[in-house]
Amino acid sequence: MANLTLVQAINLALVQEMEKDDRVILLGEDVGLNGGVFRVTEGLHKRFGGNRVVDTPLAESGIIGTSIGLAMNGLRPVPEIQFEGFLGPAYDQLCSHAARMRSRTRSAFTVPLTVRVPVGGGIHAPELHSDSPEAIYAHTPGIKVVMPASPYDAKGLLIASIRDPDPVIFFEPKRIYRAFREDVPEDEYTIPIGKARVVCEGEEMTMVSWGASVVQCMQAIEASNRSIELIDLRTIFPMDIDTVTASVKKTGRVVIVHEAPKTAGFGAEIATRITEECFLHLEAPPQRVTGFDTTMPYYKLELEYMPDAQRIAKAIEETAAY
Repeated sequence: MANLTLVQAINLALVQEMEKDDRVILLGEDVGLNGGVFRVTEGLHKRFGGNRVVDTPLAESGIIGTSIGLAMNGLRPVPEIQFEGFLGPAYDQLCSHAARMRSRTRSAFTVPLTVRVPVGGGIHAPELHSDSPEAIYAHTPGIKVVMPASPYDAKGLLIASIRDPDPVIFFEPKRIYRAFREDVPEDEYTIPIGKARVVCEGEEMTMVSWGASVVQCMQAIEASNRSIELIDLRTIFPMDIDTVTASVKKTGRVVIVHEAPKTAGFGAEIATRITEECFLHLEAPPQRVTGFDTTMPYYKLELEYMPDAQRIAKAIEETAAY
């Protein structure tokens, strides 16, 4: 076992997959000589050389378009988009081409592509550096969307993503890149894409979250003195709805927490599915604790925008009292 941060766990996953499979290559802005803006790829250029760890121009559409071509021709590219707000220029390549290639060619071509993307707020970054666009890409058939909340999960999910035959967007919550450490096996392992994790079991209420918000949920649960079952989705799409509904049928109450804006956020999909499948088991309406329906504010108000333990605790008490 190694005691690693999320950054270190991702770096280790990349090293092990690149050593195991010479088809795995990295490309992106500053991923090579500089080791990435968050140093996630630090040391890999020196270890594997410039043909496998490639510094690219600042052109996200070009990065993803090139990666699609590489993937269709037998490689397993892992491009990095430096911040989630920069995914916009690559949207057409991802959603019109990568996501549709298997269907368009009737499986003659697949796109084994893993797009690494730092995501979310909490680090006092400028505009277009702190968004949570996971619902946009979960709405695109053909793309898997993954967002780990711990070093252990990050390593296992990233290896599974790289080995997947179809495109995966691997969102990395930058707020917890170095927030805590966790024991991570040094040997390679995978975590199945599409399988949620029950972080802690409970009888009184279910809480569903993913990414950095899982940490705030744990803080709120610890302060509540209530028996709350916390589910970390880990994979946004495909979603493990069976684990969620089994928990809600047991507890009868649910709170959903995410950083993205409330309207059309992925929490709305979860709440709807719960209502469809658990209606007769519910003792209270599903409640959401989310970001607000506005752009992420600058750093002075950033922490007011994101759900914190206090806002989550208020939702817990309101749901329990309903």
